[in-house]
This record gives sequence, C-alpha cells and structure tokens, in this order.
Amino acid sequence: MIHMIKVVSPSGPQLKGFLRRALPIIAVTLLFLAAAASASAQETARAKALGQKLMCVCGCNQILTSCNHVGCQYSHKMLQELDQLVSRNESDDLILQAFVQEYGPTVLAEPPTKGFNWAAWVVPIVVPIVAIFLVWEVVRRWRHRAQLAPASGPGVSPELLARAKHEADEESDV
Repeated sequence: MIHMIKVVSPSGPQLKGFLRRALPIIAVTLLFLAAAASASAQETARAKALGQKLMCVCGCNQILTSCNHVGCQYSHKMLQELDQLVSRNESDDLILQAFVQEYGPTVLAEPPTKGFNWAAWVVPIVVPIVAIFLVWEVVRRWRHRAQLAPASGPGVSPELLARAKHEADEESDV
C-alpha cells in the first residue's frame, strides 16, 4: 500500500495569518539563540582558561569565573568583555593586557614573573627553606654548647670537708 501525502502551502490570507502567529515565536527563538551564543562563548575552554587567570575586581578576592558575590556589578561586565574578546579571536596575551590596562595589574590572578613581581614567586619558596636552615643551625649550636653538670654538685676540697666534719662532731657532743 502506498500512501499519498498532500502538501498544502498556505497562500494569501492564510499565509498572513500564519506569519502573524509565527513571528513572535521566531523572534523569541532568535533572542534565545543570541543569548545562547553569547553564553556559549564563556563556556569555551579558552574563555574558561582566561577567566581563571583573572580576578573579579568587586573586592570579593575570587577568580572571575568563580565570583559568587551577591549583587556583584563587575563580574557580569567583565565576563561579557572576555566573551567579546574571545569571539574576536584575540590572542590570550592581548586579552590579558586589555584587562590589565582597564582594571590595573591586580586583575591578574598570578603576578607576572618579571620585574619586582618575581619576589611573589620566589619569597614563598625561599623564606621557609632559609628559616628551616636557621632553626637547624641554632639547635645544632645549642647542643654543642651544652655541657652536663656533675650530679654531685660543685666540687668540695678535702680540707673543707674535714673541717665541716670536725665542726659537726663538736656540735653533736654538746
């Protein structure tokens, strides 16, 4: 058995009525797709990786992609800027430099490893090592300097001992 399907295309007034009903649905769908496209830029691996390298400037001291500060006025704007720069296919260095120029060097989650900022990388490693070495050296010197005192107390000369014994004998005879 072969079934025939008849395709009917609307014409004239039917087409206008169809467009009137479909137009709001199409507009809502297009808005949804536009919002999804801007949100999908943030969901790319590159945008997430760059967002992890930036700090939110609202004062919450959190990574930009992790800012959960209620009423944060900065993270949404910064994420939109990041999305725009990623969608323009800018290089990572240019994107990070653009954020530094706009928000200052504190926007970077990691300080750059040049100039005085290298201290932020070196000090947390070097200071504990130097401190452990100094404590070890002080303890080693204290152990070498310590001398055991005799258990009998200070030394007593035999003459002094004999005289004390003689005085004790005299007092006990009385």
